[in-house]
Amino acid sequence: MSQTFLPPEWFKQLCDPYAVLGISVIADDRQIFKRYHTLAKLLHPDRDAKNCNSDQELATAIFSHLINPAYQQLKHRHKRLIAIAMLRSDAKVLQQQTLSVQSAIAQELREMSTPQAELFYEEAIASYAEAQYKSLHQFYQVTRQINILNLVYLQLHKPDLFLPQKAVDIIPEVEVKPVELTLDEKANVKPVLTNYAQRHYQRAIEYVRLAKWPLAVQELRDAIKLEPNNSEYYALLGLVHLQQKFIGMARVYIRQALKLNPEDPLALKYAPGLKIQLGENINPKSMAKAVSIAALLSRFS
Repeated sequence: MSQTFLPPEWFKQLCDPYAVLGISVIADDRQIFKRYHTLAKLLHPDRDAKNCNSDQELATAIFSHLINPAYQQLKHRHKRLIAIAMLRSDAKVLQQQTLSVQSAIAQELREMSTPQAELFYEEAIASYAEAQYKSLHQFYQVTRQINILNLVYLQLHKPDLFLPQKAVDIIPEVEVKPVELTLDEKANVKPVLTNYAQRHYQRAIEYVRLAKWPLAVQELRDAIKLEPNNSEYYALLGLVHLQQKFIGMARVYIRQALKLNPEDPLALKYAPGLKIQLGENINPKSMAKAVSIAALLSRFS
């Protein structure tokens, strides 16, 4: 099939092979291969006998002339570094442009702290990747949004980010300093513990009552960093995502809550509606993996 079957501007996306595959710029070899394998099955000409010929031709053209070249570039480490270098150059150009030409989600990423941006970026990429090839005619628009996210992310990190290093979980372990105690030795008063995670949790509850979802999400993420094994935090975070219609993300956090506590009342309440079977094997290696396969953090229209 001739490349002219595809719109010429689509081939410009090959300058960001990560965006073409729908993965983050920090994806490792396993993630790159897994995504390629998923797309190979999704876009195979025989994947759905009900598809019309034009859809099959478009799928074949996209896979042959866009996805395959992108994968060939990323499966070799030295070519991967070249791609990152080129994207960094594009990122500098984007930084000089007005914010009006960038997506709202990219602007939001700019305004976050580095730890917040790390988690938000991975969730946003997973969200766009979920929608990227559901409608082949929307491929260009979705891929362009992933490209902008990649460029903004690269603006926020140093060049040595992509040197060999130990993998870091999306939700990192946080060293919690010893809790300060208020103790009147003479009066023999019991110590008063300061639980900062619970403070975040209580503030999140107030934000939920006020329907201030983004603020609730941030408080719950801070609570989880301090107490990563508290099912209540994950269950409430799942509810917050559900209220925002982010079904995939809601399912991830409700599952994690049930993994930590199979009897968590809030998680049990919403599990049936999210089609989560109680007692199913829920054992992701990390929340990073769970988030990467979650569905919709943000809506794409």
